[in-house]
Amino acid sequence: MGNCVNVALDAMGGDNAPSEIIKGAVDAVKDQDNVRVFLTGRKDVIEAELAGYDYPRDRIEIVEASEVIEMGESPVMAIRKKRDSSIVVALNLVKDGKCDAFVSAGSTGAVLAGGQLLVGRIKGVERPPLAPLIPTADGVSLLVDCGANVDARPTHLVQFAKMGSAYMKYAMGINNPRVALLNIGTEEEKGNALVKETYPLLSSSTDINFTGSIEARDIPQGGADVIVCDAFAGNVALKMYEGVGKVLLSKIKGALTANLKTKIGALLIKDTLKSTLKEFDASQYGGAPLLGLKGLVVKTHGSAKAGEVRNSIIQCITFKEQDVNGKIREYLDL
Repeated sequence: MGNCVNVALDAMGGDNAPSEIIKGAVDAVKDQDNVRVFLTGRKDVIEAELAGYDYPRDRIEIVEASEVIEMGESPVMAIRKKRDSSIVVALNLVKDGKCDAFVSAGSTGAVLAGGQLLVGRIKGVERPPLAPLIPTADGVSLLVDCGANVDARPTHLVQFAKMGSAYMKYAMGINNPRVALLNIGTEEEKGNALVKETYPLLSSSTDINFTGSIEARDIPQGGADVIVCDAFAGNVALKMYEGVGKVLLSKIKGALTANLKTKIGALLIKDTLKSTLKEFDASQYGGAPLLGLKGLVVKTHGSAKAGEVRNSIIQCITFKEQDVNGKIREYLDL
């Protein structure tokens, strides 16, 4: 078991904690024999949940944490005051080198603040971005940044592009990933001050494959492998993406169950439709890593179910085995 990837999992964070979080941990260790999960949270609660599962006992460990950081709390204050919270205890496991990665569905602000304050940035990284994989017609794209840096500078976006390129190449196996700058048009002269200043910097970067600007409507078509933006624009794009997806899914289900004829048709295409829709389920790719930290920090959706938690844990294995942090240092020449 010496080659196991150790993942600290916040058992108390998220809308469906602790049941779905713990189920995801159990599913992960049963599916992968090279991962060990450290569940942080209230021991009695976690033990009660685990009692209902059959799993390899030597690969799930409980680490007591008596406090929980709630969604409405000030992130920085909560990290500093609630030192025995499930998030802080888990992050300290990464900081102290006992775990390789941390996963949480809890407070995004607390995860972002704690990641930087406790785990710390790689020396030379100006701003760590939150980078989720989003499904496209061609596979997936990485959206950098989607929530960590609302106000960014051009140099930040250049680093985002390089870190995103390293992640897509080594974690996702995409050679020479295409990098595009999120914009309101494809012409170089378009955009706000941030975009206009960033464009020539990306163009002159010889260590990335910059292809120019990309409009939001071209993202679902797979127009780029890495999409660079500030967190304000990225979060708006991501939430719109997710919202439209839910509405379309609801409309499709409604149309297929409208009457007897459509129900019969639905039965005929059920398997094909199910596999097609699965390709656009972002939860299968895990959570969003906070790139540029000394250790891996992954934020999953607050509404994450067991499947997304499981996939986020497995995502950590790839990140560790491919030494993505080391590759990020190389891309940034640090």
